[in-house]
Amino acid sequence: MSDVGDAAPREASVDVIQRELTAFARRARAAAARVHPELPLVSYTLLAHIEDQRGCRATDLAAHYLLDKSTVSRQLAGLEKLGLVERRPAPDDHRVQGLHPTEAGLAVLATAQANRRAAYQERLKDWSGEDLARFAEYLLRYNAAGSAGLPDPS
Repeated sequence: MSDVGDAAPREASVDVIQRELTAFARRARAAAARVHPELPLVSYTLLAHIEDQRGCRATDLAAHYLLDKSTVSRQLAGLEKLGLVERRPAPDDHRVQGLHPTEAGLAVLATAQANRRAAYQERLKDWSGEDLARFAEYLLRYNAAGSAGLPDPS
């Protein structure tokens, strides 16, 4: 494990990580606004998840992103109003409404993904393949920890 002498450098590193992840999140919000001014980052993220899962329920979104059901409901209402998401009865239980992207929703996602990929390619163009693989591995490891150690949103 680590000894007491490692505490200060560890804390300094955690402070840098926190600051840089906050800057990353702010840039992501700004980028989402440029792709579709009426589509906040949370809505974009939910739309992308719905598409990735080939449909899901609102409760699935709330659980996956650790969001309050009312937050998900408001975001979905906005996505529906923009014509980007539609509700369909689930094939196995018509009482359950599944969420699915519309053609317009898929088009917004495709544009956003192309723009984001180009931005990342530009930003990371000077990184070696090894650095990119290590960074990807670290992000996967960080996100796999889920909400461990994060404050409860409620």
